[in-house]
Amino acid sequence: MTDFEPIRSKDRFLVFGAPAIEDAEIAAVVATMQSGWLGTGPQTARFEQAIALYKGSPHAVALNSCTAALHLSLLASGVQPGDEVITTPMTFCATVNAIIHAGATPVLADIDPVSLNIDPQAVEAAITPRTSALVPVHFAGRPCRMDQLSGLAEKHGLKMIEDCAHAIETTFQGRPAGTFGDFGCLSFYVTKNIVTGEGGMVLARNEADAARIKVLGLHGMSKDAWKRFGDEGYKHYQVVEAGFKYNMTDMQAAIGLHQLDRIERYLARRAEIWAQYDAAFADLPLGLPAAPEPDTRHAMHLYTVMVDDERTGGLSRDAFLDAMTRHNIGVGVHYLSIPEHPYYQERFGWTPDQYPNAARVGRQIVSLPISAKLTDCDIADVIRAVRQTLKA
Repeated sequence: MTDFEPIRSKDRFLVFGAPAIEDAEIAAVVATMQSGWLGTGPQTARFEQAIALYKGSPHAVALNSCTAALHLSLLASGVQPGDEVITTPMTFCATVNAIIHAGATPVLADIDPVSLNIDPQAVEAAITPRTSALVPVHFAGRPCRMDQLSGLAEKHGLKMIEDCAHAIETTFQGRPAGTFGDFGCLSFYVTKNIVTGEGGMVLARNEADAARIKVLGLHGMSKDAWKRFGDEGYKHYQVVEAGFKYNMTDMQAAIGLHQLDRIERYLARRAEIWAQYDAAFADLPLGLPAAPEPDTRHAMHLYTVMVDDERTGGLSRDAFLDAMTRHNIGVGVHYLSIPEHPYYQERFGWTPDQYPNAARVGRQIVSLPISAKLTDCDIADVIRAVRQTLKA
């Protein structure tokens, strides 16, 4: 690709992370609405079964977000107030917030500067007698070093909850992300690889954990409480725990079932876009994503570049963001490191310089559009905008 002149009308903004929605999903939602069953029901059960099969997990429980999945997984892990849970500073705030809401104390371990995933050596250094769990995040769809992290969890008797919000297709050494730990947490948020609008899922190793998460996710009511309004006759429920309102709806699940049917096609499309970006930006003063490691599968959820003003002749990351917006290209920042945010500084005393790799990356990183919805014209527009911004 050599011609980067505008193809798309300048008055149409390219929304970052817009999902690919097709007619099948629209028809499925209409059919669900016509069925009269809008809440948690048979479509949700089908979606759970389909995700469990795709991921090779014994059990899957659908919830209303990955945040809910993380929260309930921590509770089902037996995390107690006063426990410490180690996670990465390069993540969305939901990862840390779930630990806080579970009553535990989050502890950060810095990232590897190449993979941008949590560094197992930093994890080992952060383990104390109070550590009860690890929450690795497969950043951008690249798998963490699950061999090393699993070894640490086994050595120290720690529970592991994998944050797979970016990583539904990801594998490490042939094994799906989310199946190494005691729990794996998926996201179907509107910007994710497959979507339900809002939504999440817990993968669980054993039936008892899955059953408890299902109960906790619907007010603490006894298992399959949603069936009380079915055609088998009214069934009384019992509240067995103080639960939460975290259940997925059948309308969401109906979307997810059709999205899952196209998951491999969507990944292949993102891989095409990724390769075009790599080729188009190879000569530019940007940091590009590292190649996927051998014997892994990268879900290619985020295509991130590093904008370092020392390399770009003074162009800062934020100036780059502003320029891309002026070119009508939506971009993202994934993420400012967790210690950059005032709440965590005030509550835990964290400062960015304690986690220098995450701090540097968080101040330079930009996510470019990579949705399967993008057309070839859209990709050409993104490339043109990046090149013109750096040239200017």
